[in-house]
Amino acid sequence: MRVSCAVFLALCFASRALPAQAATSNAALEIEALNKSLADATRRMDNGAALALWADDGVSLLPSTKPIEGKKAIGDFLNTVTAAYPGARMESFTMQCHGLEISGNWASEWCTEHQIVNLAADKPPFDGWGKMLLVLHRSAGGWRITREMWNQALPGGGTAP
Repeated sequence: MRVSCAVFLALCFASRALPAQAATSNAALEIEALNKSLADATRRMDNGAALALWADDGVSLLPSTKPIEGKKAIGDFLNTVTAAYPGARMESFTMQCHGLEISGNWASEWCTEHQIVNLAADKPPFDGWGKMLLVLHRSAGGWRITREMWNQALPGGGTAP
């Protein structure tokens, strides 16, 4: 039986696409695990575990602040916030990520988050909603956050018109 040149070429290209699709699928699962680790660390208010998910040269971009550049500066920021609210505990934290785009060792996604933090007995709880854009990079240590941009979201995770 004779196979046409076009069919042969199509089969060759398809066989090359399968490993790339598998790699993208594996990367998506690895990034889903990173997101789960970030959510778990946030729920526990575990700054060390959250910081472990960052690249050494990571940058966090928050509203009304200078860029927080480097893992050490990000850790210092997290510890400063925690120290400002002694006794605070996370009542609930949810995070949903969307629009994952993977290109080789780089990926981006956007997420919505909602957190309720009990601050102290004499203060009402913090009930906040946010939107994040994450840029991720895969190196020998796995996927890490290289850039984070966060801003406030409307209750329910919606955005202002």
